Amino acid sequence: MTGYGRPGSSCSGVYALRMDRPHLETVAWTPPKDSGLTGSYASNTHLAAVRRLPVPGQGPEDVAVDEGGRLIYGLADGRVMSAAPDGSDHRLITDTGGRPLGIEIHPDGRIVVCDARLGLLAVAGESVEVLAGSFEGVPLVFTNNAAIGDDGSIYFTVTSTRFGLEHFRADLLEHSNTGRLFRRHADGSLELLIDGLSFANGVALSSNGSGVFVAETGEYRISRHHLAGPRAGATDVFVDNLPGVPDNLTSNRRGTIWAGMFTPRNKPLDLLLPRPRLRELVARLPENLQPQPARHGFVVGFDEATGAVTHNLQDPAGGYAPITSAREHEGSLWLGSLTEPALATISL
Repeated sequence: MTGYGRPGSSCSGVYALRMDRPHLETVAWTPPKDSGLTGSYASNTHLAAVRRLPVPGQGPEDVAVDEGGRLIYGLADGRVMSAAPDGSDHRLITDTGGRPLGIEIHPDGRIVVCDARLGLLAVAGESVEVLAGSFEGVPLVFTNNAAIGDDGSIYFTVTSTRFGLEHFRADLLEHSNTGRLFRRHADGSLELLIDGLSFANGVALSSNGSGVFVAETGEYRISRHHLAGPRAGATDVFVDNLPGVPDNLTSNRRGTIWAGMFTPRNKPLDLLLPRPRLRELVARLPENLQPQPARHGFVVGFDEATGAVTHNLQDPAGGYAPITSAREHEGSLWLGSLTEPALATISL
C-alpha cells in the first residue's frame, strides 16, 4: 500500500501551509536515474483487457484465494469479505474495526490480515485474534503485507515506526527508512529480520522457502533476505532502480514474483528527494499541491532466481488503477487496489 498525493484535496486558503501535519526529520537521498518505461518495462496496453469485479465498498488493497476458490479481500471501512470467482455473492466474514491491507491464507485455514492500525491478525469465522500488535513493548503502527511459510511462519512488514497509515505520505517525504520485516514463528515469538527499510511494503517467499522478498517502496527496489543456505541471515538487493513504485508482492511458487506497481516514477518527487529542506516545505502544502501519482495500471513479474522481467503488464489509460496487488491463481491474475471500488482479473 502506498501513494504520495491525493488529487482533489483542499483546505481554506489553498496556498496556506498545513500546520497539522507531523514534524518531519527529512533525510537526503539521491535516487538512481529513472530510465522510464523502456526496455523490459516498455509501455503497453495488456491490462486494458482486465475485467472489473465491483465490490460493496472501497479499496480492496489485496486479494487472496482460499481453498474453495473464493476471493478474500479487505475494505477501507474495516470489513473482510469473500466473493465467488465470478465476482458475485459477496459475504461479510468479519469487521476488524481497522484498515485491512495484506491478506493471506494460513495453512490451517485461518485468514491472516495485516491491519494497518491493529497489527497482524488471524480471522477464523467472525473471530479476530491479534497475532502481533507490538514488538518489545512498542505498538506496530503500520502493519502492511505478509507471506506465510509452509511451517506456519508469517513474514510481515511494518512500513514505518514513525508514521501510521493516516500520515503515510510523510514517511515517503521524510525518507528516514524505519521500515521493518518480521518473522512470527509458529510458537508465537517475533523475530526482527531486517530494520531500516525504506517504506517496507510487499512480502513474498521464494518457491523453496529459502528466501523472502520485500518491497522497499521509498527506494524503488525489492530486497531479498536469505533464510537458508550459505548466505542465511544476509540481505541483498533483488531488483533495483525500478521505473515504478512497488507495492504488494506475491509468489506463484513456480519461480515468479509478482509486484503490483502503484504508479510509474514521479519526476517532481525524484527532484525533491535530494533536497530535504524543500521536502519539509512541500509536506506542509495541501495534498493537491504535492507530487501526484499518475493513474497508470502497472504489474511486473520477475524471475525469482535472476530478477529478470518475465511479465510486463500495463495500461497507461488507467482503466483499473492504482494497482496495489497481483496474485496468480489457476491461470488468472487477480488484482487489488487501494482506492478502486472493485477487484479486477485478467487471464494469463
